[in-house]
Amino acid sequence: MNKKIKYASVPMGVIFSVAFVLFSSHAGGGFASGNQAFQNFVVLGGWAPWAAILAMLLFTLTVKEAMIMYNTRKLGSYKELFETLYHPFDKIEILFEIFFYIMVLMAVGAAIATAASTLQTTFGMDYNLAIFVVGVIILVLTIFGAGLVRKASTVMGLIILISAISIFIAGIIYKAPASLGTASIGEALTTFDMAQLPNAILRAFTYAGFQLVVTPTMIVCGMPLITKKSCEKSMWISFALNAVALTLSVIMLMKWMPVFTAAENGTTIPTLTSINAMGITSLNVVYSIALLACLISTGVTTVFGFVGRFEKLKALQTIKNQSIRSAIVSAFIMILSMSVATFGLSNIIKYGYGYCGYLGILIIVIPFLTVGHIKNKKYIAEHPDCQGEPIEEESVSFVPETEA
Repeated sequence: MNKKIKYASVPMGVIFSVAFVLFSSHAGGGFASGNQAFQNFVVLGGWAPWAAILAMLLFTLTVKEAMIMYNTRKLGSYKELFETLYHPFDKIEILFEIFFYIMVLMAVGAAIATAASTLQTTFGMDYNLAIFVVGVIILVLTIFGAGLVRKASTVMGLIILISAISIFIAGIIYKAPASLGTASIGEALTTFDMAQLPNAILRAFTYAGFQLVVTPTMIVCGMPLITKKSCEKSMWISFALNAVALTLSVIMLMKWMPVFTAAENGTTIPTLTSINAMGITSLNVVYSIALLACLISTGVTTVFGFVGRFEKLKALQTIKNQSIRSAIVSAFIMILSMSVATFGLSNIIKYGYGYCGYLGILIIVIPFLTVGHIKNKKYIAEHPDCQGEPIEEESVSFVPETEA
């Protein structure tokens, strides 16, 4: 008798849940507003949907390698993850720290800016006043009600995803009157400028680069994926979800680009501008409320993460009341984020996300898809036990018959 080792499998429910976390992380304010899709892809003409698909492929493959590295080695933090990736040049990890903090400020600033633009467009509120109102709401919720908002954020994320995809499909199939001057989808999708191909590839990498600010969240959420196969399954599912949603968004906006680019401030939230042009009032209100709620909850949970990290600084330990410490840190972060929001959503995405995207290519995308993939493959080959909890199964070995 000898024994054959079989490793425990991961339930499909867990695999789908992790895939949906990445889907929800991607489908935030910039995605739901349509601003990211417009600035990064729609302007590429016929290459747009292909660049979007490539971006999501790079995005999910990079997260896959990060989760495999984190789970197989049973690492304890994103700092350890990037030290393992860069080893023997461990100190390069500080570059991700810089990228992460800048991107989180950009993300919170973008959330505030998008929410403020929504209040301005839908309810006619002054933009700067809207920034102040949204900032105060996030500040108050961060101090007193973050737990409640975190629980609601998943529901809000699902609402915005369902409503956004519904809007994309409606926008594509909607028969717009000639007076609106919408573009022909067929013509737009088949117009390829070869000079734009290098730019399309670069934009795909850049988009994946700044989206990878979610890496610390994903390695924690992906911890139940204890096997390489479960990480791969989850990320292929997430790739399908993200690619379909982003491609639908791009195609819909390609059709409506002549409309929202002609409207005043129409490119800030092009999805909402397109809905207004369709005249579907009920969908407009639902989308605006869901988007606003999702943005606020995203801002709260992001700021709350900063608070949890920085309220333990020695300089603040003289303040015994934890709520006051949280309020000080939260207020500081909110002031910075509200300052970022004053630059406007389009500028945040064009410059803030854009330059961080370049950094993300160099320190996350390329390293994980090259060195990270090689390290993972070698480590798994040398440590078969890293596949998860082993289950021993007895198997009968072949014994040749002896002559009588």
